Amino acid sequence: MSIESVNSDQLLTDDDETANAEVQVCGRNVEIPDHYRVYVAQKLARLERFDRSIYRFDVELEHERNRRQRKNCQHVEITARGRGPVARGEACAESFYGAFEAAVHKLENRLRRTKDRRKVHYGDKRPVSLHEATAVTAVDFTEAFKPESSAPSAPVIDDHEPGRIVRTKDHPAKPMTVDDALYEMELVGHDFFLFQDKETDRASVVYRRHAYDYGLIRLA
Repeated sequence: MSIESVNSDQLLTDDDETANAEVQVCGRNVEIPDHYRVYVAQKLARLERFDRSIYRFDVELEHERNRRQRKNCQHVEITARGRGPVARGEACAESFYGAFEAAVHKLENRLRRTKDRRKVHYGDKRPVSLHEATAVTAVDFTEAFKPESSAPSAPVIDDHEPGRIVRTKDHPAKPMTVDDALYEMELVGHDFFLFQDKETDRASVVYRRHAYDYGLIRLA
């Protein structure tokens, strides 16, 4: 895995807003060109206006290993870390540029909803202006970059075996209400969220159902 940090405030022009967040780009078996890192840093710097407490963006690139998803084989995940809960956007596309654009769009929507909710909570119900809503312009790239290779290599053997646990994530069990758990789930963009119910003191799970409905599972 290759990891490199980019200081985004050095990549903006005089007309852009000052960027303070660090951008860390890493790839799983992916060689990341410098021009892609610059592009990522410039794009993410414009999202800081939604939350000035963001101090780091983690961007992870990976070739999708699912053979049934060959048309959407490039995966990008962006995590914004600030004083509040983390916000995440992830997407798959035929190219890393297309996947990054889609992930940025999802992350921007979640950060905007969080900012609007904060405004309403403090009594500021000013609607989002057209300039704010259209500040990030999507760029269409037709081809993805490929990992650099100076010599022919042997075929890659996919050693993935179904049914194994390939990733484990831990998060603090902070007691919260069901409404807060739904808000956290929407913020990170997952289909479920595990939390400690503040009212019942039980481990519970909220999950997304069809037609914008939700479900709740509690341990007896």
